[in-house]
Amino acid sequence: MSNDKSDATSVITDVPDMPAPRVREFTAHSIGGGLALLLGLVGLLVGAGLIVTGGVVTGAGAKAALIVIGIVVAIAAVLAMCGLNMVAPGEARVVQLFGRYRGTIREDGLRWVNPFTSRTKISTRVRNHETAVLKVNDAYGNPIELAAVVVWRVEDTAQATFEVDDFLEFVSTQTEAAVRHIAIEYPYDAHDEGGLSLRGNAEEITEKLAFELHARVEAAGVQIIESRFTHLAYAPEIASAMLQRQQAGAVVAARRQIVDGAVGMVEAALARISERDIVELDDERKAAMVSNLMVVLCGDRAPQPVLNTGTLYQ
Repeated sequence: MSNDKSDATSVITDVPDMPAPRVREFTAHSIGGGLALLLGLVGLLVGAGLIVTGGVVTGAGAKAALIVIGIVVAIAAVLAMCGLNMVAPGEARVVQLFGRYRGTIREDGLRWVNPFTSRTKISTRVRNHETAVLKVNDAYGNPIELAAVVVWRVEDTAQATFEVDDFLEFVSTQTEAAVRHIAIEYPYDAHDEGGLSLRGNAEEITEKLAFELHARVEAAGVQIIESRFTHLAYAPEIASAMLQRQQAGAVVAARRQIVDGAVGMVEAALARISERDIVELDDERKAAMVSNLMVVLCGDRAPQPVLNTGTLYQ
């Protein structure tokens, strides 16, 4: 586990240091919207009633006073009702008062805040972002094509709103940068047996990609849930040559396995012949027998037998 952490740390050393966030999310002061809606409707009714009453009063002073008070009450009720907000599950409202951050509403339902504030809606649902197929050079300089999908969501709405211009574009750009950086750090196929490669060590590489993405988008208040490569292939101009190389490697590996198995079978055959004392063979005849068995076991085609009608030595 410690090795994995050290490897991940080594990957993100080249990631630029993001500035420390200037603002953190906290809960905005709000009350239940049901009571505020009821009081606003009552205020509208009271204002309308005062205006109607003022219209039927005979005295000029009382009439004007009632109408003015009714209009003021109605305007105040309408203004108060402007503070109502409907927050759906998976959404949040970032509240600002004259440009100053006043908190975030995450509680779903009808809520009421200061009507003079502005409220920006931000989705906190889980999202997918899939990059386009990118063409880059791997660690060996071979042109390859790759694409990735990132599962993410907004964790800190204040940072997502105030730390970057557009957090959607920021995540998109930083994801592409991280995928390109990972691609140039590792080869498509490792020539060294113990080396990491994009094709042979997908789990380790995607884990490193997740670490780098987290380091890049943390300043925007974004949480990376998962990242995976969805497309990985050599570029068309070298695909045929690399396919021949892969086929040659597969043939060599298969022949090596066949030879290892044939050697084991020859050893077992000689050992059983010696144990049962079937025939006594000198070194020259053992070498001939080993040669014949290796040809039979390792050949690509069925051997043509040659019958010896004489003695063992002729």
